[in-house]
Amino acid sequence: MNAEQLRGLQAPFKNKYKENPASALLTLRAEGTIGMENATCTVPTMAGDVAAGLHPAAGGDGRFACAGDMLLQALVGCAGVTLAAVATAMNIPIRAGKIHAEGDMDFRGTLGVSKETPVGFQAIRLKFDLTTDATPEQLQTLIRLTERYCVVYQTLARSPKINSQIGT
Repeated sequence: MNAEQLRGLQAPFKNKYKENPASALLTLRAEGTIGMENATCTVPTMAGDVAAGLHPAAGGDGRFACAGDMLLQALVGCAGVTLAAVATAMNIPIRAGKIHAEGDMDFRGTLGVSKETPVGFQAIRLKFDLTTDATPEQLQTLIRLTERYCVVYQTLARSPKINSQIGT
């Protein structure tokens, strides 16, 4: 895809959202089915069902996806799509690229071993390995705009309001 094709794909949406800002607000949804036997939750995705379970560091046997890993995978996927779109819009050819995410988590928090230890990731690092002829300045702009427009990156950085409830 080139920049003109990308603009052509996105132009109708941009125009619609400019003319009617309320039409840009969408509610995305996910659901899962709890599996009590193995402490799992099966989540339907467009690519098929994914069964999430305990990480081996929390008692899992490695047969199921770990939600923490899935969060990092969502970050990598979103950053990759965003980087590809931004690079296309900027006319920066990327011949090859990989994105790596790693996060530090102290399992004492999630297992309740230490009330002082936070539950969840304490740090996340995102690394881009790109094969390109882009200048260092172009790469800085590419990464800055990727961070700015990546939904998962911004969601993690801004911590949205979240609540839980029973029933509908």
